[in-house]
Amino acid sequence: MAFKHEIFEKNSILLTIGILVVVSIGGLVEIAPLFYLSNTIEKVDGMRPYTPLELTGRDIYVREGCYLCHSQMIRPLRDEAERYGHYSLAAESMYDHPFQWGSKRTGPDLARVGGKYSDAWHVSHLNHPQSAVPESVMPPYRFLNDNILDGRTIEASLKANKTVGVPYTEAQISAAKADLATQVDEFADGYDDFMARYPGAIVRDFDGDPAHLTEMDALVAYLQMLGTLVDFSTYEADAIENQR
Repeated sequence: MAFKHEIFEKNSILLTIGILVVVSIGGLVEIAPLFYLSNTIEKVDGMRPYTPLELTGRDIYVREGCYLCHSQMIRPLRDEAERYGHYSLAAESMYDHPFQWGSKRTGPDLARVGGKYSDAWHVSHLNHPQSAVPESVMPPYRFLNDNILDGRTIEASLKANKTVGVPYTEAQISAAKADLATQVDEFADGYDDFMARYPGAIVRDFDGDPAHLTEMDALVAYLQMLGTLVDFSTYEADAIENQR
């Protein structure tokens, strides 16, 4: 039996047929179950669409290519979970177009970075990465402090996301420009309405400069919410209950 593999190695046609058979079986095993599932995304409490400021921060994150060095997907492996936290759920990327799972980690995974550091730490790190991690190869992003957000395109951004399936309401879209400023001012007149539209959203000045709404505000707001929407203690309890 140990030498029968020579039959395939010496006959390219048989080898090709063998590869096709093996790949077909593997494909059926992976694809067939999907026809019996109504939804491949688990239901978890807490997930909501990005606020206008968070969405703007995410767009900046994508624009600057942050995903090339930082993944946002914690694999279901013990060493991953011990370092970064609970493995990533499909539901956490349900409003991402495109998703930011990434394929490389020059820097750490950011799926659970929200709340891990202070706003001041993020601003300092983005201004001068080597001040936090001397060996870092990350470039500085000081210019984000000077890029003022005027909100001219935020309604269009929400509409575009709605087109691809993000459940933004007409009220959220019409209030998008105002909500940009409201999220950095907890004393704003529209605070209560904003919180009703985006329950649990973080409202505060993120870049340390309350006089200006900047791209730094947006990016830090986005980073500070990553991994904070799902209550994993509740998720794990529900999962255990469903297994009984």
